[in-house]
Amino acid sequence: MTTSEQQVGQCPVSNFELMGINGPALTGFSQIDALQDKARPFLQNTEGEHKYWIFTDYKTILDGLQHPELWSSSVIVPTDPNPPYKWIPVMLDPPEHTKWRQVLAEYFSPGRTRSMREQQHELAAGIVEKIAAKGECDFVKEVARVFPSTIFLDIMGMPVDKLDEFLEWEDKILHQVGADEASLAVRMEGMGQVITYFQTLIAERRANPDPDAQDIVSAALNWKIDGEPVKDEDLLNCMLLLFMAGLDTVANQMSYSMLHLATHPDDRARIVADPSVIPNAVEEFLRVYPIVQTARKATRDMEFHGCKVKAGDMALFPLAAAGRDETMFPDARKVDLDRGITRHISFSAGPHRCLGSHLARQELAIIIEEWHKRIPNYTLAGETSEHGGGVIGIDTLKLRWDS
Repeated sequence: MTTSEQQVGQCPVSNFELMGINGPALTGFSQIDALQDKARPFLQNTEGEHKYWIFTDYKTILDGLQHPELWSSSVIVPTDPNPPYKWIPVMLDPPEHTKWRQVLAEYFSPGRTRSMREQQHELAAGIVEKIAAKGECDFVKEVARVFPSTIFLDIMGMPVDKLDEFLEWEDKILHQVGADEASLAVRMEGMGQVITYFQTLIAERRANPDPDAQDIVSAALNWKIDGEPVKDEDLLNCMLLLFMAGLDTVANQMSYSMLHLATHPDDRARIVADPSVIPNAVEEFLRVYPIVQTARKATRDMEFHGCKVKAGDMALFPLAAAGRDETMFPDARKVDLDRGITRHISFSAGPHRCLGSHLARQELAIIIEEWHKRIPNYTLAGETSEHGGGVIGIDTLKLRWDS
């Protein structure tokens, strides 16, 4: 009997299915709240044939994310300890991870992000004006998956007219429910389609280089790590990661923000009456609805915050538990537009803190501002649905208003 098996009798056990979250929007957050209420700072979870630790409070989650020498980022979900893929740089540990961060950092810097603000306001205004006269929309499909994705494709140097096809591939990779072999096969199919696309695109850019190009794909052809050109395999794995992050994360975060505003008219009225509230609102939405639930793999035997961990043990560090921890934030599961500055870690912490956080914040603030200039009053127009996994997201968010 292993140490971990002995410990099960000494701590709570759950059957939470991260990969199986499937229900009305906010289902996943409610389930993570229940885990946190059941045990702090950890419990052992069984998901199908898989067992892994779940850490359930802010301080423990923060500590784990800040120590890659204890918890490796070589995994994506807690049900897959040996994934047959390597997304760069999110699945790298220091020092390799640090080198890739340095290569990518300039494309998501605060200065570069600010330089895109006016163009992003124009894009958001056009998208909202296009649907305002309709009196209804599915916010996920018509706004959340269009606005940030269009910005991302421009940054990458990819054609916007292929967005629908790109999103189909994205769904295969990130929106499969379940941890079974069939779901994995669909994910691998989607990854293969993305990799094939980038192989073709990179070959075209090499054959017809544009010396004035500012996009990431064109620049990546000249990237070097340790003074050596980046290998094609690593370059493709990096492009794959950027593709998934750029087409999914902000769209999901944006959808939860709008779900909240559609169901909390007082908060919506505050934003309409005083747009200067929007930056604080964005931080609260990020804190209360953190979409990323991070997995790690133990690098050694250790006792971590009272949990006796064996090398190779899998663990979930849910950012939702960190942001909604009432020992850290009073009334943590409620949005408070007057809360002020909080030390939330919804963009993660430690070496893997999100590179795109400045861009994400700006995009969230802009779409909220431009939407409420044109559509100040709206309600839900139907049931919502949600998918789980390493990133929780809303599948559909139908809104209605007087046109």
